[in-house]
Parts: sequence; C-alpha cells; structure tokens
Amino acid sequence: MTSFLTLPIELVYRILDNLDKLTIFCSMQNVCVRFNIILNTYHRYKTLTKLDLRWNEFNNEKTKELVDTIKHFKTLITLNLAFNEIGLEGVQHLANALLHNETLITLDISFNGIGTQLAEYFANVLRQNKTLTTLRLSGNEIGEQGVQHLANALLQNKTLTGLYLNSNQIGDLGFKHLINVLQHNKTLNSLDIGHNEIGSLEAIEHLANVLRENQTLKTLDLRNNNIGIQGMQYLASALIKNTTLIELNIHENNIGVEGAQYLRNILQQNETLMILDIGSNHIGNRGAHDFADGLRQNYTLTTLDICQNGVGSEGAEHLANALQQNKALISLDLNGNQIGPRGAEYFANTLRYNKTLTTLDLYGNRIRSEGAQYLAIALEQNKTLTTLGLSCNSINDNGVQYFANALLQNKVFLSFLIYFSFFIFNNLFDKDTQKS
Repeated sequence: MTSFLTLPIELVYRILDNLDKLTIFCSMQNVCVRFNIILNTYHRYKTLTKLDLRWNEFNNEKTKELVDTIKHFKTLITLNLAFNEIGLEGVQHLANALLHNETLITLDISFNGIGTQLAEYFANVLRQNKTLTTLRLSGNEIGEQGVQHLANALLQNKTLTGLYLNSNQIGDLGFKHLINVLQHNKTLNSLDIGHNEIGSLEAIEHLANVLRENQTLKTLDLRNNNIGIQGMQYLASALIKNTTLIELNIHENNIGVEGAQYLRNILQQNETLMILDIGSNHIGNRGAHDFADGLRQNYTLTTLDICQNGVGSEGAEHLANALQQNKALISLDLNGNQIGPRGAEYFANTLRYNKTLTTLDLYGNRIRSEGAQYLAIALEQNKTLTTLGLSCNSINDNGVQYFANALLQNKVFLSFLIYFSFFIFNNLFDKDTQKS
C-alpha cells in the first residue's frame, strides 16, 4: 500500500497545488523530515513573501501555531492578521517572535480590539527589532497609555517608517506623545491618527510648530478629529513653511468656509503637497471659491478629494475655471456634492481645454441627463480623461446614449471607465457598434 510518505514528489506537488496558502504555511510543516525537504523545494512555499490572513478567526492557539511557523520561515516579508479577534496570549507570542525576526517588514494586526497591553508588547518589539518598517495597529483601543508606550519606544527606534493608529481613542494626551515623537524621531515618514477624538487647540498648535521644522514626515492622516477653523489656521501657517509633507488627510474636521481660506494660502505657497483630502468639511460654494483661487496658482497638487462639501453649481464654476489654468491636478473627487446640470456644464467646458486631468468623480451630484449631455459632448474632444464617475445622478437611457455616441468618436475611448448603469450602457454601446 502506498502511503503519503512514500508518494513520488511530483504527486505531492500536485496535492500542494490544491491547498490554500494558510494550510501549506501552518499545517504542512514538520510532518516529517522528508515532507519538510519537499516543502522547501515547492515553488509556492519558496516564493511566499506575503500572507493575508484577515477574517480567519485566529484565536490564541492558532496564532501560536502561526508564530511557531514564522520563526523558521525566511522569505515572509508581509503579514496581515487584521480582523481576527486575536487575544492577549496570541499577541504576546507574536511580539516575542518579532523581537529577533530579521525578515518581516510589514505587519497589520488592526481591529483586533486587544487594548493597551498590545501597545506595550509592540513597544518592546520596536526597541529591539531592526527590520520592521510598517506597523498597523488601528482599531485596537490602545488609548492614551498605549500610545505612550509606543511613543517612548519610537524615540529609540531607527527603522519604522509607517505607523497606523486610527480609531484607537488616543485623545489629546496620546496625541501629544506622538507629537513629541515627530519632534525627535528621524525615520517615521507616515503617520495615521484619524478617528482618535483629538480636538485640543493646544495640541494642534503644538503639532503645527513641529511641522514647521520636521524634515521627515511625508504622509499625515488627521481625518475626523474636530480640528476646526482655528486648528486649520495653525496647520496652514506651518504647511506654508513645511517642505517635506506630500500627503495630508483632514477629511471631516469641521473647518468650514473660513478653513477653506487657510487652505487657499497653503495651495498658493506650499510647493511639496501632492495629495489632499478635505472631504466632508462644510466648505460650501464660498469655500470652493477660495479654494479655487489657490488651485489656480498651485503647481504641485496632483490628487484632490473635495467630496460631500455642499458645493453647488456656483462652487463648481469656480473649481472648473481654476482647472482651465491649473496644469498639475490629475485626479479630482467631487462625489456627494450638488453641482447639478449647470455644474456639469462648467466641467464640460473645462474638459475641452484641460490636458492633465485623468480622473473625475461626480458620483451623486444630480447632474441628470442634461448634465450628461454636456459632458458627453466634451468627451468627443478630450484626449486625457480616462476615468469618469457618474453613478447615482439620475441619468436615464438618453443620457447613457450620449456617452455611447461620444465614446465612438473619442479615439481613446477604450481607456474610459464610466461607471454607471453598466448593463444599459453596454447594451446601447453594442447597438451603436452594430449600426456602424
């Protein structure tokens, strides 16, 4: 009788071909010496560098088994364990294994709800580990005390470049600990502290003072932290002088119309910022006007999210006119505003002249078929736009037909992704193709 242990290696390879990565990685090792040898020659095992184990219900025991495997695995560089309800015991095993690990560079254990102790374990990791560059701990309720553990470790750590702590209830005190890190740490270039109940003007002012001098940070996520108008003023005064920050997210921070004026100043004077998210900040038409003034004079911003800001046709006119002069912006997200058919007409006029914009998202803007017609006519001439979002705009069959006709005329239509009413659009497009 043939046993699994005596099967020809080719047949073992075929069996392994039908197993998922988790089974191969965690269950097939150390069965016997011969099987370990076969595994070490199997191509999927030898080349495994990334392991995505989200939503796998890893308990403490399963986490320990995984950790024991990682200790002997020499190619894994990215491990994702988010959304697994890992307990403290499992996290402790993982942290202990990483103390001397020399291969893993990215670890994600977000949304496991572990608490302050998680941060303490990984603070120890950051003091000793020399290879980990990206650590994602979002949604773990680590609180102010947990952030303090991490901040103290980052004052010594020289390798971590990305830290993601959104949704951790760190509060103003935890925020101050991280600001201290930014003042002294010279390697951290990406920090996510969104959704963390930060609202102290004193803390925002302190951050602004640090950003004036910081030469390392390139990406900062402050979304949903109630920065407000005064906080925006502090940040703007710092970003006018900052020369390293490339990406800023201040989505949903109640900056309002007045805050948009400070954003205008940033756009007019900052020469490094490339990606900006100011969505859900209630800037309205007046704020869009001020922001457009800054956009006219900006030469570096390439990606802008201004979604859900109460921008109507008047604000759309200012933004569209600015894009006739702006030569840098390639992606604009205006979803969830109220620009209507008239606003669509303004952007249609812009698309006839603008040579840089490749992505425009007008999802949920009530442009209806009238607005669709304006845009479709513009697309017959435009040769650069490749993605246009028009979902939830009450565009009927006639509106879709306008786009079908336009794309037949546009020489780069195969690159277009107009994502609305796919079934209707495809049917109409097929009919027109048959007629031609």
